[in-house]
Amino acid sequence: MASNQSEPLFRNAKIPVEMITTEIMDNVEKVESSNKSVQESGKYRQIAAAFIMNIGGFIYGMVIGWTSPMIPQLQSENSPIGGSPISDEVASWLGGFVCVGALVGTPFFGTASEKFGRKVSGCLVAVPLGICWLIKVFATDQNYLFAARCFGGFGGAGVVLVVPLYVAEMSSIKIRGTLGSFLVFFINIGVVVGYILGALVSFRVFAICASVLPMIYLSGVIFLPETPIYLVRKERMADARRSLLWLRGGNREVADRELIFLNTLAKESIASQQKVGFRDLFKNRAAVKGLAIALFLFSGQQFCGIFAMISYSSTIFEASGSTLAPNTAAIIIGVIQVFASYLSLVLMDRAGRRLLVLISCAGMGVCHFAIGSFSYFQIREYEVSSFAWIPLVAFSIYVVMYALGMGPAPYIVATEIFSPEISGLANSVSLMLLWASAFVVLKFFSNVVALIGMDGCFFLFAAFCACTFILSWFMLPETKERSIDSILEELDGKSLRKFSKSAKQIITSEIGFDAGRNSSKLPEPVQV
Repeated sequence: MASNQSEPLFRNAKIPVEMITTEIMDNVEKVESSNKSVQESGKYRQIAAAFIMNIGGFIYGMVIGWTSPMIPQLQSENSPIGGSPISDEVASWLGGFVCVGALVGTPFFGTASEKFGRKVSGCLVAVPLGICWLIKVFATDQNYLFAARCFGGFGGAGVVLVVPLYVAEMSSIKIRGTLGSFLVFFINIGVVVGYILGALVSFRVFAICASVLPMIYLSGVIFLPETPIYLVRKERMADARRSLLWLRGGNREVADRELIFLNTLAKESIASQQKVGFRDLFKNRAAVKGLAIALFLFSGQQFCGIFAMISYSSTIFEASGSTLAPNTAAIIIGVIQVFASYLSLVLMDRAGRRLLVLISCAGMGVCHFAIGSFSYFQIREYEVSSFAWIPLVAFSIYVVMYALGMGPAPYIVATEIFSPEISGLANSVSLMLLWASAFVVLKFFSNVVALIGMDGCFFLFAAFCACTFILSWFMLPETKERSIDSILEELDGKSLRKFSKSAKQIITSEIGFDAGRNSSKLPEPVQV
């Protein structure tokens, strides 16, 4: 931990401007490579922080997984709520109200993350998630369930907005993609645990067990540091340095130089952050293009048909001749998703975001086309019994393809393509489109099936996957192991040389000397 006394930002160091600028353009990561043990120490602290924050994702996964085993109980003659079975319409609204709660929660957590910080907003996530499970413990009719699902969606909105922001802003560039993939990985684990727990225990016991988790999550998040980027933007330099020291394993040199880097990037942001509004989302080419990328990724994630595939998994298993019970089939699907999410976690910083998104869209489109073709011939009473394996194989591959790319990548990319001052607002807008798209698919999928048939729906999903593939091919930049500033430069179409020159000028003014002086002279120490 840093001492309470102020220390010079550069201690006993002769650092020419050219060297500092080069290190900044290399994202300061090469500095860490000089001390392997310290680098590893900092990495494990970042992994621990990401793990704790993503417990919220695990809890939200249980909110999602709750419906699969519990709706059959609620629709049985011995329903644990109200004494009578709920209708299919009520059951559909149990999913719909999650989206409604999320639409309300997204602007709330977007504002809170900017005003109070990522850490405080992360703590606030525990409140609606805890209320969600407590209401279910004491529920006596379906209105309680609607309220509980609203709170679950409200908290879920906080999870998918705040957790990626926190992880992206506190992690080193080389592991940012891996840590960003934790979110979908933890959500999928939560879904599987929800499936298993729902198959083993009663309605009340499930809710009681789950209600403990938000308190565990909160007790961990309280001890995490605020993100350095947020603290620098708020001009809390001493706090930012302490945060960096903890996250970078106590290496003062790395923390000090990264602080200079972050301060350089935040210099213009601080000057213009008095009032951030919707106009700022269109203030330059980088902001507009970044918003367009986030919007098509999040909408594409929902219109790629993940809800339909999960909802009709039992039908797909039946078409392949499987006799598995619905709960067993759901658990198998969940395990496949967890496995694929782990692959994504391993590959995100190796293969890159762009490649995984392209592979994911192409793979899902082929799977939709295969299942749609099978349904087309089956509905028209062609002999397809010898091809009954196609739906099951295509479905399994689809789940892997989704979790490999389009599941986690939109959340990661959305934290990397916006400048810090508009990141919260831009992600709020993008996630509101995500929840609106999810609601549309959730509520109107059955109507579309009645209109164009099951085969037509799968062909439509294949077309959406193709559109997302094309847009990603032409618009999505590779963000692997790149600083946010270099990504913004590419989106804005500007030369990196211009940034290099301006960065050198800013650093020169920051540390009190210029390139024209003799580089052997020491800069004046900067107090933080």
